[in-house]
Amino acid sequence: MEQHMKTELVVLAAGMGSRFGSLKQMAAFGPHGETIIDYSLYDAKQAGFDRAVVIIKRAIEKDFRELVGKRIEKIMDVEYAFQEFDKVPAPYKVHPDRVKPLGTGHALLCAKDLITAPFCIINSDDFYGRESYDLIHTHLLTHPDCCMAGYRLGNTLTEQGAVNRGICAVSEDGYLTDIVETTGITRASGIPEDSVASMNMWGMTPDVLPLLEEDFTRFMATLEDPIKGEHYIPTFMDSMIKAGKVRVRVIPTPAKWHGVTYKEDADALRQALAELYAAGKYPM
Repeated sequence: MEQHMKTELVVLAAGMGSRFGSLKQMAAFGPHGETIIDYSLYDAKQAGFDRAVVIIKRAIEKDFRELVGKRIEKIMDVEYAFQEFDKVPAPYKVHPDRVKPLGTGHALLCAKDLITAPFCIINSDDFYGRESYDLIHTHLLTHPDCCMAGYRLGNTLTEQGAVNRGICAVSEDGYLTDIVETTGITRASGIPEDSVASMNMWGMTPDVLPLLEEDFTRFMATLEDPIKGEHYIPTFMDSMIKAGKVRVRVIPTPAKWHGVTYKEDADALRQALAELYAAGKYPM
């Protein structure tokens, strides 16, 4: 009998503070009080992902398990990794005045010992859409390359104000060649709405993690702003692509992204979820 290849979901949730009530990650958007993370794990499970590694800060572990963990652990096998300042390579140390986490690259590095299979990375506060999980999962089962969900820029904008997006250049054969973090984008910015945008949804294999460790060590060795400097996954991937160490296939997704960049976005997200419920996409 053919053995099922395991796949994992890595959720970046260490940016959460301890006052959940005021944080968008913990806000109830679904008709039964569901948060965005509930939908992310449900969609990932439906797509075929086997387990989740959720990266949080140890300081919020008790609250997180109580307010979120109890629900999501019913959906999928969940393990927790902790993004902490003591998890940096020797001989480096984090500046004693630093409060801000060291970035998404460091978060992923803090989970490396728990990642055992090809995996998909997501942000905890983004609603990516079921189609994107299906596409990433299929790629991980069938290709050795890394991948990224490529959103149509117009499907990621909000009417409430400007957003920041990773605008991507893609080769003729479908591989990522460049990603530029672009700030202040609106529908009036002049950037074509059919441009490819990254929403930090990546598919990777565990052999990327040693490269990440090397790159993060270089980051710590050359850190110019010890209080605010951050190590980002898109910047890391861009540098690996340009060094010829990683190939990233861009998988166009038809999904509409939803997030809560502005307070007013919450109503649009609740409306979209209500429509998905009405269409039978989620169990009532």
